[in-house]
Amino acid sequence: MCSNNLGFGRYKPTGSPVQVIEGCTVSDSPTQNVSNEHPLPQAPVDDPAAQAARQFGRVSDDGTIWVKEAGSERAVGQFPDQLPEDPLGLYVRRYLDLQAQIELFEGRLPHLNGKEIDQTLSSLEEAVREPAVVGDVDALRTRVEQLKQKATEAKAAAKERRAEQKAEALARRTKIVEEAEAVAAQDPGRTQWKHSSQKLRDLLEQWKSEQRKGPRLDRPTEDGLWKRFSGARTVFDRHRRQFFSKLDASQAEAKKVKQDLVRRAEELSASTDWGPTAGAYRDLMNEWRRAGRASRKDDDALWERFRKAQQTFFDAKNAQNAALEEEFKQNLVLKEALLQKIEAILPVTDIEAAKAKLRPLQDEWDEIGHVPRADKSRIESRMRAVEDAIRKAEEDEWRRTDPETKARAQGMLGQLEVKLEDLSKKIEKANEAGDTAKAAKLQDSYDTAKQWFDQISSQA
Repeated sequence: MCSNNLGFGRYKPTGSPVQVIEGCTVSDSPTQNVSNEHPLPQAPVDDPAAQAARQFGRVSDDGTIWVKEAGSERAVGQFPDQLPEDPLGLYVRRYLDLQAQIELFEGRLPHLNGKEIDQTLSSLEEAVREPAVVGDVDALRTRVEQLKQKATEAKAAAKERRAEQKAEALARRTKIVEEAEAVAAQDPGRTQWKHSSQKLRDLLEQWKSEQRKGPRLDRPTEDGLWKRFSGARTVFDRHRRQFFSKLDASQAEAKKVKQDLVRRAEELSASTDWGPTAGAYRDLMNEWRRAGRASRKDDDALWERFRKAQQTFFDAKNAQNAALEEEFKQNLVLKEALLQKIEAILPVTDIEAAKAKLRPLQDEWDEIGHVPRADKSRIESRMRAVEDAIRKAEEDEWRRTDPETKARAQGMLGQLEVKLEDLSKKIEKANEAGDTAKAAKLQDSYDTAKQWFDQISSQA
């Protein structure tokens, strides 16, 4: 027994009311939608479809509502107390709702899975068996029968679509596993651990998303893929632990070596043995580079101490060099002034006097000390020029006064005199004979011999 509080008294339906069908909900109330997602249209009772449906119903004198079907009539309800103004209206709306429900199911067939199709089709078959509606019920039953074939085709398509979706899901899951295995197979010595760890976390989230949103795979396949994925994560974690364990050990050893280097560097920081200590610091720096890296915190702290010790020494060395440079500049001024006296000895006219003048000036030169490196070559060359000039004058004088050299020179002068006299006669004869070429050649020989004669004469 259903009641409908429409203000027209009580009515009693006969036969099956419109029922709740999977995916296409319709209630006894003509004003309730099919679902929130897919509302059924509510046709006015006076539209053409409603008017056509009314042709299949009538009301008997006792208030019974009849529907025509299969060449006969069937009672679908009754108003025993008082007939409303439109007693067929409720049943017509129910018919239109059921018709809309069938149309909605037909439209949604391509989007339903096999289970949803079977459940909805079974519910529709039950709904059209003896519905408490007024309209062309036979046409609805025929349409439901026709939908069975479409449902069979839709289930086959859904099964094929499901298989394709599973294949795609399997491919996506397999890709996730292969990417995880690739991360795990990296050379630990070249792995970027932070990036790779994030990559595995992202892959795990993709796996969970596939489980939530994608189609379910069969249990053996899914378990096998998960075992590979989990195994890749385990291998990666083992490699990471091993890598950082070795890294910790190597960093601890590097820290120990660098602590010793820092100690040695600090011991040298106060040294004033500038040259050897600077070399020692270069050696310490080479050892530092070979020691490897400690942890960032330890390495930075140790390097700061090492650099500070090194800086202390080189600051002191630079200060010392600056002081020496200033002293050398003053020495340069003194030596340039002294060179004025030294160069005044030239030219050498009296060797012994020149040597006597130079000797105390040389002592004073040595006492002044070093000059800046940039000026050393220039200033020393001027000093050497004076020393070389005195030395050359002394050597020339020795050669000039040496008896053996003098005798040898006298002999050569006699020979040259004879040669010059002979050449002079030959030149005269050549000119008398008009042989100018021969005379010119003889004249060249004469000039050469004369030059030798003059040079030896000046030294004799």
